[in-house]
Amino acid sequence: MLEALDEAAVGNWCRTAVEALSEARGRLDELNVFPVPDGDTGTNLLLTAQAALAALEKEGARTTEPAWSVLARGAVLGARGNSGTILAQLMRGLADQLAGRPAADGPVLATALQKAAETAYTAVADPEEGTFLSVARGAAESAGDAVDAGRTSLADVVTAAADGARVALDRTPGQLAALREAGVVDAGGAGLCLVLDALVTTVTGVEPARPPLARREAGHRHPHRTDSRDLPHQPPPGPGGEVQFLLADSDEAAVARMHARLAELGDSLVVVGVDTPTGREWNVHVHVSDIGAAIEAGIEAGRPYRVSVEPLAPQPVPAPVAGTRALVAVVSSDGLAELFGEAGVRVVTCGPDGVTEDDVLDEILASAAHEVAVLPNDAALLPVAARAAARARELGREVGVVPTRSPVQGLAACAVGDPGRRFGDDVIAMAEAAAATRWAEVTVAEQEALTSAGRCAPGDVLGSAEGDVVVIGQEPADVACDLLDRLLSAGGEMATLLVGPDEALGDAVCAHLSARHPTIEVVRYGGGPAAIPLQVGVE
Repeated sequence: MLEALDEAAVGNWCRTAVEALSEARGRLDELNVFPVPDGDTGTNLLLTAQAALAALEKEGARTTEPAWSVLARGAVLGARGNSGTILAQLMRGLADQLAGRPAADGPVLATALQKAAETAYTAVADPEEGTFLSVARGAAESAGDAVDAGRTSLADVVTAAADGARVALDRTPGQLAALREAGVVDAGGAGLCLVLDALVTTVTGVEPARPPLARREAGHRHPHRTDSRDLPHQPPPGPGGEVQFLLADSDEAAVARMHARLAELGDSLVVVGVDTPTGREWNVHVHVSDIGAAIEAGIEAGRPYRVSVEPLAPQPVPAPVAGTRALVAVVSSDGLAELFGEAGVRVVTCGPDGVTEDDVLDEILASAAHEVAVLPNDAALLPVAARAAARARELGREVGVVPTRSPVQGLAACAVGDPGRRFGDDVIAMAEAAAATRWAEVTVAEQEALTSAGRCAPGDVLGSAEGDVVVIGQEPADVACDLLDRLLSAGGEMATLLVGPDEALGDAVCAHLSARHPTIEVVRYGGGPAAIPLQVGVE
């Protein structure tokens, strides 16, 4: 019988929880109907717990960092799905209270559980009762009640928490219509009950006697086998899905702006931050109908990586029909129009006055295709493309906007487009390819300005990465080579060069890459606009 939860006990709890979730994964998946009936809650909880355990086993013996901190970081960076991300937030909340402090006794753990439950609520954009959150709060309140009643031993507190979670779990069908209709308790909350029972086993040495998790009651509809029109919380029609990514190179203000944008785009939004050896990172999870816009929000906030997109619910894959799908790209020069046209893409060329949503809509409709993916190829044109797409959807077309912020990202998206895939999956694949392509460009300053790299004067050559000026010089070739060295210092396997009228600049850059980065595959195109001597993409 443990009197306090020390470092060794934290690891034992995590291992026991992984074993419990592994054994119950199938039953938890079967219970899953909310927020969407995608049957993966048990799997996601298990993968999250396994990530936490892997971090403990990998780093625990090699660091003096508290086990709570290591566990929380592993859970957050490895969290999967809606329930997994909330579980990670709960672990991080406990770590905030317990890491670096003496081993937790009963009252200390009760307070930590209360604080962790509160932070879990704040991590979810639109919390609902009858979910994982309700069960977490029920556990915390019961632990606090035990302490208030004088039952302050660690065993009493963890047992009260686990029992309180079960009571809260049994209430969930009465709190949420989706659960009541399906005849189940909340799957995420059921998983949390198993995690808390594992804590009881760790502290007392005795596994709590519980009835097995009930499967769906006989006579209730199985949401994976019925008409989707009868199901609660179904995604809207179109290329939508569950988007999740890790976000680095950001800050709290940028994350807050991203959070607000994602809250407008979809639901089931959970954003959890954690400190890492290289700085703070966030795990972002959201359900959206516009995949590209969600990924674009991440790009604007920092550097999204490990991007994953899954359908919100199983959907049939229709057989491809010739001529029913098209790509529309916005370009800024005749050379780019020819380049994209050779790839079978319809183009809208910007004139002296730019491009309007009417221009984009006209090209979407002129394609005569039912499914159209739009590549704006410029950050400033993303809203224009989004408005045109919305109007086209009102006219019965299925349109997805791939958030390409540069022609090189557009080329990367085109390279993975596959008309044989379901349209939503194809838009997702193109968006992921675009997001994985870091883009940069060489331009010439037209006026004096203060940039991220210092003050520039008219005629200075500017090297920009992802829209921020990082190099200022006099010679285009020198600036271009410096810019590429900076981009490739972060890794990369292929560099795509889009060269303007100055072919000598392209020759110089190719020679530099051959000498300094011989393992990098180089793809060179001509036809870039005169105003941008060189555009670069690194994958």
